[in-house]
Amino acid sequence: MDKNTWIGFLLIAAIIVGFTMLNRPSKAELAERQRVQDSISLARMAEAEAQRISDSLQLVAGAPAETAEIAEEQAEIQQERMQAAYGTFAEAAQGEEQLVTLKNEKIRLTLSTRGGAIKRAELLEYHASGDSINPLCLFRGDESAFGFTLITGNNRILQTGNLFFTPVETNDPRKAILRLKTAAEDAWLDFVYELADDYMVHLALEPHNMQTELAQNITSLELQWRQLIPQQEQGRKFEERYAQLQYMLVGGEMEKLSESKNDAAKESARVKWIGYKDQFFSTVLIADDAFTSSEFASVPQGKHTGYIKEYTTHTSVPFDLNGKNITGFRFYLGPNHYHTLKAYDDGVAKEDRLRLNKLVPLGWKIVSWINVILVIPMFDLFSSWGLHIGIVILLMTIVIKLIILPFVFVSYKSSAKMRALRPQIDAINEKYPADKMQERQQATMQLYQQAGVNPMSGCLPMLFQFPVLMAMFWFLPTAIELRGKSLLWAPDLSTYDAVFHWSTNIPLLGDHLSLFCLLMTICNIGYTYITMQSQATDPNMKFMKYMMYAMPLMFLFIFNDYAAGLSYYYLVSLFITILQTMIFRWTLDDEKMLKEMEENKKKKAGKPKSGFMARLEAMQREQQRLARENARAQQRR
Repeated sequence: MDKNTWIGFLLIAAIIVGFTMLNRPSKAELAERQRVQDSISLARMAEAEAQRISDSLQLVAGAPAETAEIAEEQAEIQQERMQAAYGTFAEAAQGEEQLVTLKNEKIRLTLSTRGGAIKRAELLEYHASGDSINPLCLFRGDESAFGFTLITGNNRILQTGNLFFTPVETNDPRKAILRLKTAAEDAWLDFVYELADDYMVHLALEPHNMQTELAQNITSLELQWRQLIPQQEQGRKFEERYAQLQYMLVGGEMEKLSESKNDAAKESARVKWIGYKDQFFSTVLIADDAFTSSEFASVPQGKHTGYIKEYTTHTSVPFDLNGKNITGFRFYLGPNHYHTLKAYDDGVAKEDRLRLNKLVPLGWKIVSWINVILVIPMFDLFSSWGLHIGIVILLMTIVIKLIILPFVFVSYKSSAKMRALRPQIDAINEKYPADKMQERQQATMQLYQQAGVNPMSGCLPMLFQFPVLMAMFWFLPTAIELRGKSLLWAPDLSTYDAVFHWSTNIPLLGDHLSLFCLLMTICNIGYTYITMQSQATDPNMKFMKYMMYAMPLMFLFIFNDYAAGLSYYYLVSLFITILQTMIFRWTLDDEKMLKEMEENKKKKAGKPKSGFMARLEAMQREQQRLARENARAQQRR
């Protein structure tokens, strides 16, 4: 290898080493990561050890005692082992599970005294797909695990999920106190749940005289939270697409894990809330203060498991052992409804807003902006009139079409003018062969300029329509208002309206055929035919003509799994577009437009060209000059 090659390798090596050094975490970050890993490892080891001791204690307790002395000896051994394993919480290590219910008009929560956590969460106003009787259940039993790591005064590491709490009587039907008792009569830790009038429930950790029962150097608690997301909708493909672990940093920045594959993240910044999101429902844990040193993981589940994702979180929360600063959380257990989530920021200072409405996917920034200022208010207005959901979507489509009608008319008129000029363009193509492309383009542009035709005017309506179309594309599949609403043969507009099923899975199409999607495809092919008939096309470009018909057919495979409400919207939109095209064709006369353009040519004859056309022709002349100079230079060589 020569000297330059060696220098190149050395520079690459220097760049790699420098990049590694610059991105290396600081000592403080490494120490914090190690602390989190050590605490998690210790917690898991302690949990396994506690479970082993508990199993052995059950064996000892279950063994028959031959004499009273042996029975007493077994009891002493059991007590010693309990004390060794759980310390001051030995009494709470065993017990019987009791259930406590909190309920309002929207949700019903079942709390378990084992672990002091929510065991079951039901939304009373919603049902799972195919179940019109039972309330929708976000999670039940072992599908969710929520708890904290406690370090006792004698350095025992325990998990609250393995301990039994004692329910305390309250006079409030929406308030529950689960008490974790210790060996000291006047020392305990309360988990206080208070259910609001909506989908929020507040949890406060209130210690009482725990200074000697827990390690005195405690300033934070390790929190572990795991949840399986059951399949709630018919369309599993879309539910998987929208199910996602999201979280918001203090300050408002949103982060999320992949929705399609195993993903994990470590977050050193302070986190305000963590959302376990499904397509239409979410469980969100909101800190009164913030979470720190957080680790997140998302694991997609198998198709036949009945679950969509498994989410896990390991994080830390500040904890005041003296109880002066209460550690508090809020759980949001409810629908991904834009207005419901946004209402939690009403009257709240900008820096303190939760921005839970970000759980509702509304598309890219400009698309989201159109949804917020146009689509959602329009949907709310028509829905408030008590109309059927199909009529609401129809009215929205008509309004959108009326808004963009002037732009569509300009586009069609531009296409009609170019079609009328087709014989003159063909004459230019014959005059200037393909090897004189610049002269051909210059003559064509001159013809357009004289006739008053702007080729770009046909593209402007598409630039305006595309964001609106994408706004509806994002809004309709995620609008919970469509969930469970029927239209004609479709029982649920939030998922596909399959009218034909088969056992085998056809690539790209799946195991069903959606009727609204099929009708949309047929209507799209009809619109393509009408468009091709009204446009000036080159007869030599037959392949492009076939491609124009192939695109609508591809939509059949793309939208077959999409929400029926979206296919219905596109069907209605295409039908209105066809009517518009027919009306434009009846009202615009090609011969009349050609005469107008000829008159326009005469009026512009001898007049100076517009600034744009002058600059364009100047650029073309400069290109021609450079091409001639290059040709002469090559001949001299």
